[in-house]
Amino acid sequence: MIAGSVCVIGSINMDLVVRTPRLPAAGETVLGGPFQTFPGGKGANQAVAAARMGAVTTMVGCVGDDPYGWQMRHTLANEDIDVSCISDHEDAATGVALITVDDRTGENTIVVAGEANLTLTPDRVSLARSAIDAADVLLMQLEIPTDVVARAASLAREFDTIVILNAAPAAALPASLLSQLDCLIVNRGEAALLAGRSSDDEPGALASALAATGPSTVIITLGSHGAYLHTPDDASLLPAFAVEAVDAVGAGDAFAGAFAAAIARGEAVRNACTIASAAGALAATHRGAIPSLPTAEEVATFLAASDRIST
Repeated sequence: MIAGSVCVIGSINMDLVVRTPRLPAAGETVLGGPFQTFPGGKGANQAVAAARMGAVTTMVGCVGDDPYGWQMRHTLANEDIDVSCISDHEDAATGVALITVDDRTGENTIVVAGEANLTLTPDRVSLARSAIDAADVLLMQLEIPTDVVARAASLAREFDTIVILNAAPAAALPASLLSQLDCLIVNRGEAALLAGRSSDDEPGALASALAATGPSTVIITLGSHGAYLHTPDDASLLPAFAVEAVDAVGAGDAFAGAFAAAIARGEAVRNACTIASAAGALAATHRGAIPSLPTAEEVATFLAASDRIST
């Protein structure tokens, strides 16, 4: 099998996770526990997801010169990810994510302190141009400055590298950036914000509106309701895989990373979306972000038992 290569530009965080009987309402204190720390950050998560799915993976990002930063660099290197494009910032701490997980449903709330991630600049990304050039796919998210994402997308266009953006967390994006994307991955709320429409709109209408901004492929993830795929040749809902979810943290990143890896090795978009859905479902059955991300073998076994991949 051809592995394909993925360059991920994005955030690198330490996740600080507490489990609770339920998510607190505004102004409410809920007693929870236990407390755990997990390597994370949407960029790091997606890099590990792609690497575990067999892609040759490079990570571009920034950490603090601190214990969390050292641990994150070590964690990524242990996944056979090229970390030579990760820079250390002496005056900013490694990013952290404060995560609360509902023990009953696995649903979560997340607050991110970007810290060193926010010091990533277009100039730093330009120094990684060889990594973007060498990659089949460039995968990014929005826990780093938008001008960094825009610069990287522009470089990828020069090198004919496929550009995938997981536009999370939700943010308004300039038309000039959207027009440079090959694929946009969003959840329903993110899709509504980008399209300037209501989240009550049908996924098909949201996807069509987003496709009109530039991306030839739009994927709207819908949690337990599956994923809506929109391409020039296909517009359909892919049902979700039924699993017993214990922690949704990392499921969206598993989807994005697995999708990028599948596209990098030449899978058709619909097959790549099915593979990504399986990876996301499996991730939701384990706690933590990076610890939950499945391997290519685990996804293949799951898909074989489910007998759902198209040909």
